[in-house]
Amino acid sequence: MVQEVLEQVVLVDDDGTPMGTADKATVHTSNTPLHLAFSCHVVNAEGKVLVTRRALTKATWPGVWTNAVCGHPAPGEEMVDAIIRRVRHEIGLEISDITPAIPGFRYRAVDASGIVEHEICPVFIARAVSDPTPRDDEVCEWKWVEPSELQTAVASAPFAFSPWLVDQLDQWPGDYLA
Repeated sequence: MVQEVLEQVVLVDDDGTPMGTADKATVHTSNTPLHLAFSCHVVNAEGKVLVTRRALTKATWPGVWTNAVCGHPAPGEEMVDAIIRRVRHEIGLEISDITPAIPGFRYRAVDASGIVEHEICPVFIARAVSDPTPRDDEVCEWKWVEPSELQTAVASAPFAFSPWLVDQLDQWPGDYLA
């Protein structure tokens, strides 16, 4: 019999200092404590950025378009290792050249269901080595798009995108992926 491993998130104080851990499955509620996460944008050799549409079965923000991958580092896990792990798990993609883009990003957002995301969430950018092969329970669609097309789409219809992606594009240093 295979034992299910519970994924843990790192709880942090307002300064980002770890304060403990909690089960990921129970931490996202209407009163989500501040915890550590990451967000990763992925570009291909042509300079196009990967956008994914969250699976319709997701508990929060189902069906919205977002960046390539978001996730949580496990307790004691290096951020780059967590990014590689989640990118492989969620979208079946190998990446390289992981670089910080917005290291101080944090946000709090409330889904229509009342579930809160409350994260210190450094943002990274990485290079794709291949096309994604996403898991159906994570992603229902994906596209490579020109960065300018993504910016225009988000500005025109922000409700169709995750709140963290909208905020990240607002805070991107310089022109998005230019």
